Amino acid sequence: MIQKLFSIFAFVVLVTSGVQAAPAPDSTVLEVFMTGIGAGKVKLVGVFGDQNYLADSAVVDANGHFVIRRKSPLLAGYYYFLMQSGKNFSVLLDHNEQFVTIRTDVKDFVGTMDVKGSLNTELLYKNFRFQSGQDAELQQLAGVLRNSDANLPEFKNAKARQDVLLADRKKHLDETYATYPNSFFTKFKIAGQNPELVDFRKPNGNLDTVRQVVHYREHFWDGFDFNDDRLLYTPVVGNKLRRYIKELTPQQPDSIIKVADAIIRRVMPHKSYFKFFSNWIALQYENTKTTVMDGEAAYVHIVKNFFTPELATWDKPENIEKLRKHVGEMEASLLGRKGPDVVAKDQYGQSKSIYEKTAPIIVVFMFSPDCEHCQKDADQIQQIYDKWKDRGVDFYGIAVNTTDKEWKDFLVQHKFTFTNVFDPSNRAIYAKYYVDITPELYILNKDRIIVGKNLHANQLEEVFERQLKKL
Repeated sequence: MIQKLFSIFAFVVLVTSGVQAAPAPDSTVLEVFMTGIGAGKVKLVGVFGDQNYLADSAVVDANGHFVIRRKSPLLAGYYYFLMQSGKNFSVLLDHNEQFVTIRTDVKDFVGTMDVKGSLNTELLYKNFRFQSGQDAELQQLAGVLRNSDANLPEFKNAKARQDVLLADRKKHLDETYATYPNSFFTKFKIAGQNPELVDFRKPNGNLDTVRQVVHYREHFWDGFDFNDDRLLYTPVVGNKLRRYIKELTPQQPDSIIKVADAIIRRVMPHKSYFKFFSNWIALQYENTKTTVMDGEAAYVHIVKNFFTPELATWDKPENIEKLRKHVGEMEASLLGRKGPDVVAKDQYGQSKSIYEKTAPIIVVFMFSPDCEHCQKDADQIQQIYDKWKDRGVDFYGIAVNTTDKEWKDFLVQHKFTFTNVFDPSNRAIYAKYYVDITPELYILNKDRIIVGKNLHANQLEEVFERQLKKL
């Protein structure tokens, strides 16, 4: 498994010659006066990538006053105070903003927020207030644009007004950037901006959506400063990376690999981003976590190319080697690869091979008798075999994680009549057809190329029809 991205920090109490050391002065003091909250507890929640973590907590007195005191400073980043009621408000803190006083009202955080000691939080709420003044009208205009014909006057008027408001929003941010060019807020906001859509047209005048998306994706990271590790501790990185990989990239193995490889190589000189991007993207396509057909091809590619002892320095070399061995076992059974032959003994002690079968289509069915889903699918698998055995489809069953008796009892119970084999040593199937969760179904075509995998029983016949048409 890929190493988790977070560490647990431990506090160490220093004792010298039996005398406790003098307490260190506070490195961080966040003091909040909040009207309308009442007594209780509050959590300070931080952000890393696309995850949240508990940074600290405090007790709120009856007057709505609470203080976060720390001996170690907070990391620069985006935080939010979470109340017991579920309400929350955010702060944006730089390294040198560790002594902050906030006054606000629980009924209107944005409108009443008064901040001392954090310019970046001040700028954050200045921007919140500007946007909130536009939001209601922008929502109303969006409804008109969504429900009106583009040729009608109300659509054109709504579009013109929307353009004015968005231009005002951009002007507001540009003025802030110009006044505070080196602020964390400026880096944070610029990093989160999306590129403008370019109106590319085909020769016939129609919108060229493919070129538009490609251009948008190519410029998606413009303005993002990968030299600034502070941005990893804001929602920007997780949100942008998820959209870039999951929404702007076609969810097909070849497309995912191409886009993922390029962005990981782009951030390689920036160690913190290289670690996060390579881990995050790989985990999205781990075989138990992806719904993309053969999504694990992206997982294999990333581990093979970027998880080496020389590059993945965040983990021990022996752990990296185990991970690489793991993906090596997966690689042989990726889509488009030649399906490996398996030779093992059936319930009668006869050696049976996948390659000795002559049907144009072979289904490799891997199952475990004590697997609940295997028990549920078994009868349907036999029915599908009976329906298709004279139409160019054959089955080859492989039992795993079982005993000889359990396997044979399972075959009798479900009246399997297609070839079934079992190798207690697993040598016959090692590094051939990867199985993590049973049942696992692979489909081989006439050239014994893997054309289907990670399928459910009810998806088999659709693949059979498609492959037989090709013949």
